[in-house]
Amino acid sequence: MYRFRFLTMVAAIVTGAALAAAPAALAAAQARPPAVATPANVDISQRHLNESEEAIAVNPTNPDNIVVFTNVGHAEAGLSAGMFLAVSFDGGKTWTKKLIALGAGDPLGDGCCDPSLSFDRYGNLFMTYLYQVEDQVPVALSTDGGLTFHVVANISQADLPGKKAGGDNRGLFRFVDQPTITAAHGEVWVVFNAGGPMVATGARVSGLGQVGAFIPVEVAHGTNNCTYGDITIGPSGQVMQACSLTETGQGGGKIFVNTDPDGLGPAGFGDRTFATKTHVGGFDFIPAQPDRSVDAEPGLAWDRTNGPHAGRVYLVYTREHLNESDNTDVYVRHSDDNGATWSAPVRVNDDHTANSQFMPKISLDPATGNIAVVWYDSRNDLGAGGPGDTNGIPNDDAQFWGAFSTNGGASFTGNLQISAGTSNSHDSGNGIDYGDYTGLSFFGGIAHPAWSDNSNSTGTNPDGALHQLDIYTAAVPQP
Repeated sequence: MYRFRFLTMVAAIVTGAALAAAPAALAAAQARPPAVATPANVDISQRHLNESEEAIAVNPTNPDNIVVFTNVGHAEAGLSAGMFLAVSFDGGKTWTKKLIALGAGDPLGDGCCDPSLSFDRYGNLFMTYLYQVEDQVPVALSTDGGLTFHVVANISQADLPGKKAGGDNRGLFRFVDQPTITAAHGEVWVVFNAGGPMVATGARVSGLGQVGAFIPVEVAHGTNNCTYGDITIGPSGQVMQACSLTETGQGGGKIFVNTDPDGLGPAGFGDRTFATKTHVGGFDFIPAQPDRSVDAEPGLAWDRTNGPHAGRVYLVYTREHLNESDNTDVYVRHSDDNGATWSAPVRVNDDHTANSQFMPKISLDPATGNIAVVWYDSRNDLGAGGPGDTNGIPNDDAQFWGAFSTNGGASFTGNLQISAGTSNSHDSGNGIDYGDYTGLSFFGGIAHPAWSDNSNSTGTNPDGALHQLDIYTAAVPQP
């Protein structure tokens, strides 16, 4: 979300030619019906004004304990800082909610945006986000299921190994962007763009509340100006980061990965490896994200189970078929050799339209090794009215959809419409639309997504008539 501070472009205007061509393409075929019935939706936030860009995590020591962490619109709420936190202990039916990181005197500082959460096997809940002002990345810890947090580390420029040489224009920590945190295998790692390359650091975790010192920050080689990253931990403690290198504002786009073969050991990240092209730029405007734009939003999940695909790492991303066609789809590839090579792509969305699918999220069930993928989907917005269209304009409304794979990503189940309603982000007045990403946590055969929604399908949004965004979730069983 932080990237909007440096965005000087205005939203791209959909050309008349594109609008004229869309109905014919969309009328050629309708989407397949959902695999199963839409699950019950829960409006988590029910808060006045907008929330977006959500993280969600399920506690493996108590799967009824679910935590959601999101952005809020500061200016519209008269806040100088702050983020929204919700905690459930009944599987997501009811929630305890509050604003945190409100600034001066708050133990979590002046929270801005870009939330990320991860539980580990001990029940530790790790949190990262961006400060409103400081060029540091905080790591916070909760040992009571998300009710309270305290900062255990602030990752700063001073933590980088060595110093910049004369003439080095990488601009490290000139700004920081989109941190992501993950915990597994007795360690916790955070990755982010440090105003130049991608950097990461981790710490040993030996029990509930037992977190060691974070190691010196590692720079991922060849990632200068590579952004919107993710990180995952392998079964032997190895670590992989993925990021998008964009060639222009709306075109080009390649995903690279770097692997640290020994994680907290001395090796560090190896050279970058090319994974795939995306044709999605860093600010790729589509009708459903006209103010904020989208990126390819790569995501990683590593199979640490003892199942048939143990050791396999998955990569999810958005691909545009032709630059500026707005025909974006969600794909998954996998690697069985620590990211050295990647499989052919498998398309996850099963519609037959030329509409947009965007902002995917992937999660792996640690009990089975199966994977879930969720995303925003405009397949049902043909501009002809009906439940997928709010305004008679094609491809600018979205629903939230998902699918599962039980065969190592070789294929996916029939797609499921998860959201009960249809949203239009522009109507919300939220300057970042739905944000940059969504949330997903998959555990024990149940996927728990989190997404921004202004459909008011539950009738519980206090700003329903104003079409502002609330945070929704659902419990989605694997078919």
